[in-house]
Amino acid sequence: MLPSRRLAYHAAAVSLAMGLGAASAHAETFALVTINQQALFFNQINDGAQAAADAAGADLVIFDANNVPSAQNTAIENYITQKVDGIILVAIDVNGVKPAITEAKEAGIPVVAIDAQIPDGDNVSFIGVDNTAAGEEIGKFYADYVASEMDGEATVGVVGALNSFIQNQRLDGFKAAAKAGDAEVTFLDTVDGRNIQDVALGAAENLMTANPTMKTLYATGEPALIGAVSAVESQGRQDDIKVFGWDLTEQAVKGIDEGWVVAVVQQDPAAEGKAAVEALMTLSGGGSVEPIINIPVTIVTKDNVDDFRGMFQ
Repeated sequence: MLPSRRLAYHAAAVSLAMGLGAASAHAETFALVTINQQALFFNQINDGAQAAADAAGADLVIFDANNVPSAQNTAIENYITQKVDGIILVAIDVNGVKPAITEAKEAGIPVVAIDAQIPDGDNVSFIGVDNTAAGEEIGKFYADYVASEMDGEATVGVVGALNSFIQNQRLDGFKAAAKAGDAEVTFLDTVDGRNIQDVALGAAENLMTANPTMKTLYATGEPALIGAVSAVESQGRQDDIKVFGWDLTEQAVKGIDEGWVVAVVQQDPAAEGKAAVEALMTLSGGGSVEPIINIPVTIVTKDNVDDFRGMFQ
C-alpha cells in the first residue's frame, strides 16, 4: 500500500478515536478491523471496501491489528463505544474474537466477517471463500499434477500460519484431496510462517535445509507463498522444487512464467471488501443479507496467468 494511503487510513482512525459525534449525522460510519497492512491481499480488501463506501457516501475507518489477535478485540470494543453503524472483521483468532462480536450484536451494531468464518458466531454474515473446499480443489490439482508430471510420487513440505484458522482449513482440505488422489504423496514438516513474510522466508529456508530431497512446497497464504518463493530462489532450487499456494504476487507470477510455481489459488479480495460494505449498507437501510455470501476462487496456472498480470502493473 502506498504510504499516503496508509496515512489516510491512520488519520481516519485517529479522527474516529477523537469522537464520532463530529461525523455527519446522515452518513453511515463503518469500521474495518483487519489483520495487517503488509499483505497485498488485505490491502485489496481495504481498497474494495473503500471504493464501495465512497460510492455509497459512507465513512470507512480501518484498524490494522498488526497480526495481534487481542488488538482486534480491543478495537471492536472501542468501535462499540464510539457507536459505529457496522463493523467488518477479518479475524485472526476466530474463536477468541467471538465475545467482542456478541457485544457488538447486543449493542445493535452488525458485524460482517470476511475471509475467516466465525464458528457459531453472532456476526450477521460471512463473506468470502469456502477455504476447506478451495483447499481440496488445489489439493486435487496437486495430486493430478504429481500423477501426470512427477512419475506419480512426491514429497511435500508446508509453509503455513498456525495461528490462522482459515489457513489451517486450507491445509486440511489440501491434505485430504492430495491423499485421496492417484499419486503417492508423503507430507513432511509443516512450518509456521505466522502470516509474516520475513518469518515465512526463514521458516521455508529451514524446511528446505532439513529436507534436501523435498520435491514440492505448499503455501497456505500470501506471506507464506512469498516466503516459499523467495526461499526457493535464494537456495537456487528452481529446477527441483515445484511450488503450489495461495494468493498471487508479482514474485509468484514470475515463478509461474519460469515454470517452477505451478498453481496458485487466487481469491477476489476487493470483491469481498465491496460486498461487506454493501451488506452493511443494506442492513442500515432496514434490509436483510444472506448469512453466507461466497466469493469464487480461480486456480492460476501458466494457462491463465495472463488474465491476472494487470494486478501488478
